Amino acid sequence: MRDCLNHRAGFDRVLMTVAATFLTVSASSALAQDQVRSSAAELAIEAAIPRPEPANVPPPTASDIKLDTTATVQDSAKEPAKEAAKAEAAPAPDKVGTKPADVATTPASEAPKSETAKTEPAKADTATAPAAAATPAEPPKDVAKEQPASEPVKAASAVPAADQPVADKLKDIIGAKTSRHFDRKNERAAIEKFYGARDFAPVWTQGGSLTAAAKGVIARLKDAASDGLNPADYPVPDFAAATNPDALADAELKLTASMFDYARQAQSGRMHWSQVSADILYPEHPVDPSEVLTKVTTAADASAALDSYNPPQKLYKELKAKLAELRGQGNGPVIEVADGPALKYTPAGKKQAEVVVEDPRVPQLRAKLGITENASDTRYDATVAEAVRKFQNSAELKATGVLDDKTVKAINTPKRDRQIDTVLVNMERWRWLPRDLGVPSLGDAYVILNIPDYTLKVMQRGQQVWTTRVVTGKPGQHATPLLTETMKYITVNPTWNVPPSIVYNEYLPALQQDPTVLQRMGLKLEQNRDGSVHISQPPGEANALGRIRFNFPNKFLVYQHDTPDKNLFARDERAFSHGCMRVQNPDQYASVLLNIAMPNEKYTPERVRSMYGKSEIDLKFPTPIPVNITYQTAFVDDGGKLQFRKDVYGRDATMINILKNGRGKDLENIVAHSQPSYSRPATTLPSGVAVANNGGGFGSSGPNFFERLFGAPTPPPAPVGRRPPQRVFTR
Repeated sequence: MRDCLNHRAGFDRVLMTVAATFLTVSASSALAQDQVRSSAAELAIEAAIPRPEPANVPPPTASDIKLDTTATVQDSAKEPAKEAAKAEAAPAPDKVGTKPADVATTPASEAPKSETAKTEPAKADTATAPAAAATPAEPPKDVAKEQPASEPVKAASAVPAADQPVADKLKDIIGAKTSRHFDRKNERAAIEKFYGARDFAPVWTQGGSLTAAAKGVIARLKDAASDGLNPADYPVPDFAAATNPDALADAELKLTASMFDYARQAQSGRMHWSQVSADILYPEHPVDPSEVLTKVTTAADASAALDSYNPPQKLYKELKAKLAELRGQGNGPVIEVADGPALKYTPAGKKQAEVVVEDPRVPQLRAKLGITENASDTRYDATVAEAVRKFQNSAELKATGVLDDKTVKAINTPKRDRQIDTVLVNMERWRWLPRDLGVPSLGDAYVILNIPDYTLKVMQRGQQVWTTRVVTGKPGQHATPLLTETMKYITVNPTWNVPPSIVYNEYLPALQQDPTVLQRMGLKLEQNRDGSVHISQPPGEANALGRIRFNFPNKFLVYQHDTPDKNLFARDERAFSHGCMRVQNPDQYASVLLNIAMPNEKYTPERVRSMYGKSEIDLKFPTPIPVNITYQTAFVDDGGKLQFRKDVYGRDATMINILKNGRGKDLENIVAHSQPSYSRPATTLPSGVAVANNGGGFGSSGPNFFERLFGAPTPPPAPVGRRPPQRVFTR
């Protein structure tokens, strides 16, 4: 063989001999099908010839094979390849035929790799030819495609493969045990809808790692204290310790539940206002759990989206900033005044000069008390001494202006517990108020009255339009209620229909002592056919309501009005009424409101005063103006200073006690209180009492006190202008 390789002619002879032998064997195999074939050459040729499925057709005969002794192996392989190419280019038939001879296949040794992968599990070559011959051929490609078409197509899951185990657990929990995490029906419904729409894929984790939305929500929950809430009420699950689908699904729902709790309490409060008193009535504004889920999970900043459920009002945000300062969490470092000798400022007198001491602690003291002028000055001068005196007064210390040990301790108290508690409950009360205090069509105009500060303000477009002093209700059963209502009209020259509580608790007992007392006061008594008593005072200069009444109908039957007794407005504390609010400058107040409601009418205080007389005049607003009666014992004034007011009704003390000894989510429950009663029982009047109608008044079917006060709801509204004197019911 080595000689053949060295000589070209010898090599060619060898090749020719091999080719002749190969062709001879091929021809013999075609002519003698019944002979046993066992050589490797025979098996290779047989593997190259397409064969039908043995189970379906009889074995081939000699007539099935064309003999061509002149063809080579390569040439014979080209024909099946061409046939396969034609079959591949032809459109797929609607139905696959069952005749094996109609199916074109390519010899394994010549098929392209891509086609071989589709039709045969393994490559066929000379080394593996025996195995290929012994194994039945794969079913045709088109037949293989046809088989799955008979089964329904399954929709691909949108859940990433890494999250599918968690999604399966969420589906199980939500379907069977949702109440374990969510005890409110609307929250359970929101969870089922939200997670069902996303094939129960987790929203707070992806592949076991926290998403950006989850990080934002967790950051907001952990910072709940900055909004006057308790972070312990919104527990954050430990996702790092959740190492399996069960734990991740449980953590997913726990975080969602905490987010719901935060959004609900940030918007409506940790306690319902009915927990505090029966004389509070604000409109409900609950959150929608479905809206919370959608808003927070789709927001670019999930923390900001969750924070948006806190009150948006400027006064609330200012309290939040002051709360951080009181806690020592302002933008700058925590400042403390060191202990040291007492510092006292002595002003100049007739016999002595001004005494100003210096101390290195004074710059810290200036910073602590908010003195920005000469911030680095070490002198304990008149400005610093006055600031210390004011602080001592607010901290219920003796206001001496001397920086002693007690004052230093009070200034350095990290939490200033009493003041912080006061700020916290005021922030809580802001959650009860409507998110929109005003009416958009009137430039967001509204009236806001602060009971502890005894002031009333008219606001429009975010700015104070007008303010005045007010007198409010006495502590106890005559406390002015907290409410939000809409002022619908103003009455000039009102009749005072005395409330039943005053009639039966004060005036009727007085009549037993002096039957003529009502006449001397200018009051008119009527006794109805059912024996009940109604007392009123006609319009006039001496009327208890003065010249103007401002009407915002409410269940407490309170309103704002003028008064003939102006002296009380000079006092610092002005809680003297039976619940209604007396306004210091009612003519100005009326003109301001009328110009907001009817700007084209050009009302002035002089025009309002020109209507004073003996007949009632109703001036109706085309668009009612909201009136918000609030209780702010802590607020930030226009100069940016935190102000505190006396807890005149004890609302702060009640709320602080509830929050510190609360019952968790039970505080959100509504407490049912007995409604105010305005019944007028039958009464026997003492002799000598002047009765205006002598029993000819209304019986039990007559108008109730609410209708006397604010007018009956059924008659059509009276036109703006002067009313005829015969009008019967006006309040």
